[in-house]
Amino acid sequence: MPEHPVTDDQEAVARAVLAEISPPGTVGALLERTPQEDGVALLRFASTLSGYPGWHWSVSVAEIPGEAPTVMEAELMPGEGALLAPEWVPWAERLEDYRAAQALIAAEATENADDEADDEVDDETDDDEYGLGDDDDLGDDPHEGIDFDLDDEELAGLGDSAGVAAGGVDEQAESEDEPADDGPEQPDQA
Repeated sequence: MPEHPVTDDQEAVARAVLAEISPPGTVGALLERTPQEDGVALLRFASTLSGYPGWHWSVSVAEIPGEAPTVMEAELMPGEGALLAPEWVPWAERLEDYRAAQALIAAEATENADDEADDEVDDETDDDEYGLGDDDDLGDDPHEGIDFDLDDEELAGLGDSAGVAAGGVDEQAESEDEPADDGPEQPDQA
């Protein structure tokens, strides 16, 4: 069968169709015209879509002698070096990978907990070497044996100035540091 050359009319029809399906300014220069069998031509245009480097517009145009060219197909196709999405993985396989990752995380957490327990045993042994004994010797309450029930006379004896109140706070010093809070300042009236 004889090959038909690609015509300027086919390029014009291809660009018109691409203008209908793509945003303005996203169709670049004509990259290639390839005549096919039976009056069909494949035209490739550069794509200027952001996020699609290396892609191109591909348009198949048919032209029967005596008839106007007709677009058969128009699509955005990846070229060499184009960024592509990874291959699709079925949900069952992705779930299997997820479960394996979760099991690995749980195993590492258990291993870390065992290591920490071993470290605590080592620390207790070190304390015994220095005569510190176990933490259990201190009892459950670290404040055990401390008398918090002091009367006012005992508290007054602890302070070093007359301004120290029963709570151990020098109220006079505090009042000197802080300005009196009488509300917002009144503007000066002239």
